[in-house]
Amino acid sequence: MLKLRGECWVITDSAAGNQRQALALAEYLQLPLRHLVLQPRAPWAWLAPRLTLGGRLALPARQRRLFVPPWPAVAIGCGRAAALCTRLLRRLADGRCYTVQILDPRVDPAYWDAVIAPRHDQLDGPNVLQPLGSLNPVDEEWLADGRDACPRFAELPSPRVAVLLGGPRHGIALDADYARQLAARLLERQRDGGGSLLVLGSRRTPPVLIEVFRRALRDVPGLLWAGPDDGRNPYPGVLGWADRLVVTPDSVNMLSEACAVGCPVETLVTAPLPAKLARFHQSLHEAGRLRGLDEDAPARPPSPLRETVAIATALRERIARQQAAQLTD
Repeated sequence: MLKLRGECWVITDSAAGNQRQALALAEYLQLPLRHLVLQPRAPWAWLAPRLTLGGRLALPARQRRLFVPPWPAVAIGCGRAAALCTRLLRRLADGRCYTVQILDPRVDPAYWDAVIAPRHDQLDGPNVLQPLGSLNPVDEEWLADGRDACPRFAELPSPRVAVLLGGPRHGIALDADYARQLAARLLERQRDGGGSLLVLGSRRTPPVLIEVFRRALRDVPGLLWAGPDDGRNPYPGVLGWADRLVVTPDSVNMLSEACAVGCPVETLVTAPLPAKLARFHQSLHEAGRLRGLDEDAPARPPSPLRETVAIATALRERIARQQAAQLTD
């Protein structure tokens, strides 16, 4: 494996999905890691990452004290707020910091050394890497750790069906009616084939969806987790023990992580999806990694969708070439 030098900064806002992608990628680079949660002030926050005038003054004073030399050898950002900081770093470090931006920054990707944008973003460029889905930490070791952390799930009747609930977003209404439709189909299948249901809410899941499932699942083996009041988040254990996954259609991150497990993944779509998300769903369908809740099961489980290692390997080669060239300067 190529040996890299220096420190890696992971720069994100407070969004869990952005943090998860950036940290997952950074872990595979195997560099000393520092995570900075930075949020530019207005007007920079409104125009990030386009507005760079003022440089570090875009950050509040307390955060500015963290964003100082010595600059890192590698910086990985995820999200528009982070894109401003990684764009600034390339100039502040005189090109000696390899800057990586995850997700489409909505400006020319040439402002960064590498941009990682999923294929459905339709972003092209010589420095653009295009995974099918989002980056994540799910691999065999991660799943095994999840099973070890939740051994009691082994006692639940099979098939163990994990249900991942997201929340409404622009163009997608996940409401009580949707929850009732999804719960009814899951319960019908559970009555016919047995097994258990492990339902997980997320930060975006409205209370009304949780209440629908609490009522519907009160006599079904399994669990419902909606937040800290229900105990420690069992997400890694649920994915580790799942025989099948059902995911609401709203989240690229949730669907990507579900497809990384290696068991069948299903979703329930009750209305047309926004164009970009529809392209992602279509790509998963065409690859045999996602099907509708009412579609026939595949003859065999799909291979896991695990792209983070491949992206990290490609990045390591590019970073190593840059660092080797700097030694000759």
